[in-house]
Amino acid sequence: MDATKRKRIAMKVSWISIGVNVALSAFKLFAGIVAMSSAMVADAVHSASDVCGTVIVMAGVKMSSKESDKEHQYGHERMECVAAILLSVILFLIGIGIGYSGVNKIIGIAGGNYHAMTIPGLLALIAAVTSVAMKEGMYWYTRSAAKKIDSVALMAEAWHHRSDALSSVGSFAGILGARLGYPVLDPVACVVICIFILKAAYDIFMDAVGKLTDRACDDQCTAEITAIVNEHEGVLGIDQLKTRLFGDKIYVDLEIGADGNSTLNESHDIAEKIHDEIESRVKNVKHCMVHVNPKKAGE
Repeated sequence: MDATKRKRIAMKVSWISIGVNVALSAFKLFAGIVAMSSAMVADAVHSASDVCGTVIVMAGVKMSSKESDKEHQYGHERMECVAAILLSVILFLIGIGIGYSGVNKIIGIAGGNYHAMTIPGLLALIAAVTSVAMKEGMYWYTRSAAKKIDSVALMAEAWHHRSDALSSVGSFAGILGARLGYPVLDPVACVVICIFILKAAYDIFMDAVGKLTDRACDDQCTAEITAIVNEHEGVLGIDQLKTRLFGDKIYVDLEIGADGNSTLNESHDIAEKIHDEIESRVKNVKHCMVHVNPKKAGE
């Protein structure tokens, strides 16, 4: 898929995400304040963070789609990973803040602070159910688009939607429990939301860091490259095969053996055919370097 089409899909999904998150955040904040639910207010803050996260994703996708230039001769794909790391940091800080608020309220209730024992209204419960349905739907929509264009930043945004849906499940349980006579469950839901957010932040961070540190592609990709090389007549073996992830793209460094008595043109033709086939047939391979070592048949 060309960079322009990839960018267009990512931008469309991101703008839809922003619209949904702004509307949902406003509704949940209103419901949390009116219905006096700390869990719903925390959930609203979590949804509001999605807007900031989506803006970061949009910036990352836009920058990663830029063509190579003099200063960045290998392209800008890693900017998506940078965007994902920024998103994970935002999620982490929000999770800590929500967890701190919930723990303080639990301590207040345990200490007999009756102001902390507010029973949430029905509107908070309705907001939680609405949030679960909408955010889960956004997760599947964004996830589908992320797989289509193979975007790590957009996949991070999809998991952000899923974490929001899960946090709303926690909100629902806490609000329902508080309405059934257990007011401590409302702030307990804040702590549960905190755990979900921190887990999502950790997963996003580790995935992005892995792609920033030249991690090799998976075994299936390596096997596919090996099979393509072995299809070519004149190849006497693979001496070395290295791969590295550069954002969502793959770089391949390959050393093959060929008859040392063949001409330079013959060896070059073998290498060029392998190079072209790997770049055209293996998904996400951006560049393949093929080096030919002289060998004798049977070595």
